[in-house]
Parts: sequence; C-alpha cells; structure tokens
Amino acid sequence: MKLLDKYILKKFLSTYVFVVLILVAVICVIDFTEKNDDFIEHSVSAYEILFDYYLNLIPYWANMLSPITVFIATVFVTAKLASHTEIVAILSSGVSFRRFLVPYLIGSSIIATVIFGLIGWVIPNANRKTVAFQIKYVKNPFTYDNRNIHIKVAPETYVYMESYNNTANIGYNFALEKIDSTKLESRLTSNNITWNPDIKKWHVDSYTLRTFNGPKETIYKGAALDTAINLLPKDFESTYRLEQTMTLPQLSRYIDEKKNRGADDLETYLIEKYERFSYPFAIIILTIIGVIVSARKARGGVGFQIALGFLLAFIFIIFVITSRSLAQVGDIDPKYAAWIPTTIFTGIGLLLYRYVPR
Repeated sequence: MKLLDKYILKKFLSTYVFVVLILVAVICVIDFTEKNDDFIEHSVSAYEILFDYYLNLIPYWANMLSPITVFIATVFVTAKLASHTEIVAILSSGVSFRRFLVPYLIGSSIIATVIFGLIGWVIPNANRKTVAFQIKYVKNPFTYDNRNIHIKVAPETYVYMESYNNTANIGYNFALEKIDSTKLESRLTSNNITWNPDIKKWHVDSYTLRTFNGPKETIYKGAALDTAINLLPKDFESTYRLEQTMTLPQLSRYIDEKKNRGADDLETYLIEKYERFSYPFAIIILTIIGVIVSARKARGGVGFQIALGFLLAFIFIIFVITSRSLAQVGDIDPKYAAWIPTTIFTGIGLLLYRYVPR
C-alpha cells in the first residue's frame, strides 16, 4: 500500500467513524426524549438506561445508518480532496481514476466485513437485550390474539386451537390430528390444553380420542393426559423484532423450523436473512458512487456534493424499505427483494462511472 493510499484510507475511515458517532449520538438524544416518560413511569435506573438499553442500541443504529454514513464520509473526503486540487494533482501524475478508487475500495471492504460480522452475530445479541428492555418498559403488555391456529408439529401430526391465552398458557378447543397423506388416522380433542412448567408438558383434561382403521372408528374418552408435542409457550410469545434478535445460524434454523411447520409468515425472516448478505455489498457500491459524484471540484464548495450524498443515501434507504414491504406482502420473492436496491445502485454506479466527467 502506497503512501497516498494510506493517506486517503485514514481520512476515509476516520471520517466514517466520526459521522457514525455524531449521527448515533443525535438519534440517542431524540430516542431518550421520546421515551423519558416511560422511564420515569417505570422507575428505570440510570444504569439500566445506559448499559442495558443504549449501550446495546448503539450498534443497531450504527448499522442502520451505514448507507448514509459511508456515503457522507466518502463524499466529504473526496470533495475536500477535490476542493484542494489534490485529485487533479493525483490524476495528473499518471494515476488512473480506477487506481484512485483503490483506497476507497479497501476502506469500504473493511467496513463491509465489520458490518457483516456485526449484523450476523454481534448486533442480534445486543438487540435481544434492547428488545427485552422495550417490551418490559416501553411497549404495552403483549396479548396473543390469533384465532383458528393450525400448526404442523411433526411430519404427520397437526395441532389446532381456536384461541390461546399467552398469560395463562391455555389453548382452547384443542385438537391433535395424525394424518397419513390424506387419510385421518387419529384425532384427540379437548376443550382446553394447559402448559405444565414443572414437567414441561401439556396437560389435557376430559379428552376424546378417535382412531380410524378403514371404515371402523374407535372412540376413547379419558379424564386427563400429559403429552409432549413439538410446541412450546414461547411459540405464542411476542414476535416484536424477533428476526433482528437472532444470529445468522439461529435465523436459518428458525426459518427451517417454520417451513417444517407449514407457517405462512416467512417473508419477514427471509428478507432479514438475505438483506444481511446484500448489505455489505451495498456499502461498497455506495462508496464508489460517492467518489464518482464528488471527484470534481465544485465552484460552490462541498456543500452541494454533501447534500447530494444525503439525497442518494436516502433514496437507497427508500428502495430498501419499499422492496422489504413488497416482499412482506408477497409481491416479490424475498431473495430478490433484498438485492433490488443494491442491483439498482450498481447500475447507477456503472452509468455514473461511464458518463460523469471526473
């Protein structure tokens, strides 16, 4: 790495860190202002607020703001170099524009690698603590209100409940069916089913078991039964930001488990998984675009170029939000939705590289 590369890389990374710290600090102040009444109402200690909540919230916001912060840092550094005629001197000495991009690519690759590690393993663990804090002190108590619940708990076994009380852990109008292909083999029904935390099993009172052998039906009525099925009270707990509290391996296992159960709400988890892979590439693409749009010396100074950086970064975020929404309602495959913003901005970057004077 040459002296020039080190010079640009140092400026780029230090500016990025500075911008991240400034924006995160502003957001934390705004967030504290909004939630201060909740903190006072629940008598939350300063230690809990600082170390249980905000210390774990900072990585989340730092990652969320990465498209903006990396773009701003790129535009600011490059525009300053251009305003001091340093880029003209660099290119005049025989360095190609492609070679000039190298330190930016190195810096953005470092940031992208760190971000991938953070969103894959570190931030989910931090989110677990912030989400638990919000549920405890900020959000209203969660009530499971789904009706007519159908869950596949084994390859040929299905559970049905008309409703479920997540406070008492009781399911009402319960049915456990074993179906071989399209043939119903047995059906156990009861007015309710209750979770027993001592033995970690479900307790069924006054149940009826029907078994079918061809045209023959056998009916057995029982007073009580303790049964272990692949269903737990946690399956009926709040899913608020659940996808953001799981590491990549945990998220993949959770998606596979929901697929096996025949769940139809996979989009949120799939888009989260695929976005974690596309996000680092977006950082690199936005850095390249930032260099291209700010490499020329502007007569009015760097203000316009920084404003342009903000605009393009916000447009990228709008694309991310839009594609995520379309994926969640099933209009776009989550696999493609996660890559749409990055693909579009890659095309924009190629057009800018080819046609914008530098």
